[in-house]
Amino acid sequence: MIDAVRLRKYYGSVVAVREVSFSVRQGEVFAFLGPNGAGKTTTVKMLCTLARPTAGRASVAGFDVARQPRAVRRRIGLVFQEQTLDDQLTAEQNLRFHAVLYHVPRAQVEPRIDRVLRLVALEERRHDLVSTFSGGMARRLEIARAMLHTPAVLFLDEPTIGLDPQTRALMWDDVLRLRREECMTVFLTTHYMDEAECADRIAIIDNGSLVATGTPDQLKRRVGVDTVDLVTADNPGVATRLGAAGYRVRESEQTVVVFTEDGEAQVPRLIAQAGAAVRSVHVRRPTLDDVFLHYTGRQIREEHCGHTPPAPIRAHSAHRR
Repeated sequence: MIDAVRLRKYYGSVVAVREVSFSVRQGEVFAFLGPNGAGKTTTVKMLCTLARPTAGRASVAGFDVARQPRAVRRRIGLVFQEQTLDDQLTAEQNLRFHAVLYHVPRAQVEPRIDRVLRLVALEERRHDLVSTFSGGMARRLEIARAMLHTPAVLFLDEPTIGLDPQTRALMWDDVLRLRREECMTVFLTTHYMDEAECADRIAIIDNGSLVATGTPDQLKRRVGVDTVDLVTADNPGVATRLGAAGYRVRESEQTVVVFTEDGEAQVPRLIAQAGAAVRSVHVRRPTLDDVFLHYTGRQIREEHCGHTPPAPIRAHSAHRR
């Protein structure tokens, strides 16, 4: 659905995006993960025909973004970082205006409005002014508006900035339901690690360049092995026995730390070979924070010290376990 080959964008002497290549399959949730200024929004603008590439090429839904911009625009939905609703119109009026702009057939307007409002759980607020909506409700209405003309690809540019954790979780419920029911492709930009975990694949972008691409699990496996923390009745003895069994072990003051592939699967064997009562076990896998640090040399939160870290979106990563 999306194909970018050596995509570049210069603003004078400033290189915003350099030699970016990637592809996105139909029905996939694909995340661009990176700090502010990394080139995420610039890439989205090129894919959505809002900025012309300086070099390289890209296609969306089979149409070239430079040579066939109108065909691309008819097949995408876009939710910007900033709200673009008319808050002096009702939710329904905003959607009807969008239907006119996208030439939705008159007979289909009403059923489509009903459907998208139901998908984002705003059907009871359809006659209310947008000025009365919370930030999260307005964001969900923007997603509904982007879906009204049944796009092939939905672009979400930092969609949950400024939203509280509960609203962020509700918004992701809406997005994943849309993907499931509409077989829609979703292209997401974010600097939230837990949000990126919702994606099928992630591309880490830094200083205008892609530094790594893969599923969340693939990226974590590239960084390193799991760690298994054991608290036992005889930590020194357990450390010695596990080391003799071929495990890489480090004994700390209170635990025995074992470094191993697929830590969860190794737990029964570790307990059996411990030779002493195991009081507790904790398995830690590499995180996306570890991945970002590995590929860029810094943590993404260092770029966002002014933002309050969001609470984890636990409901959406459950399907990966």
